[in-house]
Amino acid sequence: MHKTKKAFTLIEMTIVLFIISLLILIIVPNLSAQKNKANKIHSNAMTLVIQNQIDSYLDDDKDKKVDFEMLQKDGYLTEKQINNAKKMGLTIKDNKVLNDKS
Repeated sequence: MHKTKKAFTLIEMTIVLFIISLLILIIVPNLSAQKNKANKIHSNAMTLVIQNQIDSYLDDDKDKKVDFEMLQKDGYLTEKQINNAKKMGLTIKDNKVLNDKS
């Protein structure tokens, strides 16, 4: 008897590869856009945290110029928070948090 082998044809494989390529073209740009959006949200959140800590520090000890070292020394921010803030380009000027990268 004659046995036939079942296999994918070249056209079927080409169609599958084409569909996979289209999906990749759609997904990859969305991933990078989502990463940028998440980074921006994280930066805004970190700015709010630091500004709240500055305000708390000033409530406890008025008439001072605040910097990261003072906030860390008095327990308002951790070293990790300060390092992350500096990596994001956040600075303190006139007791306000500024983002140097935007």
